[in-house]
Amino acid sequence: MEITDINSYHIDYEMDAPFEPSWYPGFEQHVHKVQLYEIETDAGISGITSVTGDASRADSLDLAREYLVGKDPRHIEQRLDDLASLNSYGPRPWHFEIAFWDIKGKEVGKPIHELLGGDSDPIPAYASSGELRPPEERLAYVDDRVEEGFEAVKLRFHSDDMEDDLEVARAVREEYPDLTLMVDLNMGWSVSHPGGGTWTFDDALSVARELEAIGNIGWLEEPFDQLNYDALARLRQQTDIPLAGGEFNNGVHHFREFVDRDALDVLQPDVMLSAGILKTKLIAGLADMHGLQFAPHTWNDGIGFAANVQVLACTNPSWCEYPIEPPGWSLQTRDFLLEEPLTAADGAVAPPTEPGLGIELDWDLVHELADETA
Repeated sequence: MEITDINSYHIDYEMDAPFEPSWYPGFEQHVHKVQLYEIETDAGISGITSVTGDASRADSLDLAREYLVGKDPRHIEQRLDDLASLNSYGPRPWHFEIAFWDIKGKEVGKPIHELLGGDSDPIPAYASSGELRPPEERLAYVDDRVEEGFEAVKLRFHSDDMEDDLEVARAVREEYPDLTLMVDLNMGWSVSHPGGGTWTFDDALSVARELEAIGNIGWLEEPFDQLNYDALARLRQQTDIPLAGGEFNNGVHHFREFVDRDALDVLQPDVMLSAGILKTKLIAGLADMHGLQFAPHTWNDGIGFAANVQVLACTNPSWCEYPIEPPGWSLQTRDFLLEEPLTAADGAVAPPTEPGLGIELDWDLVHELADETA
């Protein structure tokens, strides 16, 4: 089998309502941008993958064709060498590996998780919010998620005054004393939009101390830059709150540094952004070997979410992140590419069991919305 071509579709999906992501202070999002790729083969089997958000603007199609066309997509270890070469040139290429696995699964009629030794048992999920909201609004959100069966919720901290964020956490804890709370500071990587700033070590330590008092905190996520291993290790020594990160780190070696430097308790690679499927599975093993938690980042489009869930189903995860922040970031917005959204039932997510990624795209919508790149 050989790759014969790579089709690329740039898609702008108009969201039902504005979304104000906490990680882009001052920015109001109205469009979900996705770069969809379809890898064709001479066997008549195609695999899909995607890049979502701002990263979709960095196109590596010509280079990808140069390195991948004519190669066998089923020989994934060898194709990782090609992707490593692509990584040296610029935009991260790890999402292409997902299409290789999609092809391989479709060829043999099995989902990716089954090819890698996993099962289809549901994975406990936490509801991942995406905006900064006042206590009353956040409590209404938590009410809905608890009603849906979630036993954990992630809050976002990124306000100009950190006391505003802590007030939200205290209000949720008072109303739900047994609910596990994760807290994401989103300080791991820089964005181009103004506002928000960064926190000092003392800022992060102060918040960690307050969270210790609030209690039952699953983790504190990305308090510092993603490569500031020393600050992470220092904070980890001074708080009982587990530290998490890694969603935008690039390659296995970054996660090795987290482990070697005792910098994190929870490793959070994303198969689309950080490492691809095989290397993410390796990172899961690294976490397991060192007694750390493994809980991948999944905030992508529906393809990226499905790919991460496939890996969760063949590893030993702590949680599945379930991105949901209606009305802006609804299931329809997240999974608009899919014929059917990937839903949670009773606070858990089961991996798709159809061959490959296990999902069907709404190709009519793709062709309606897409700017096809030659």
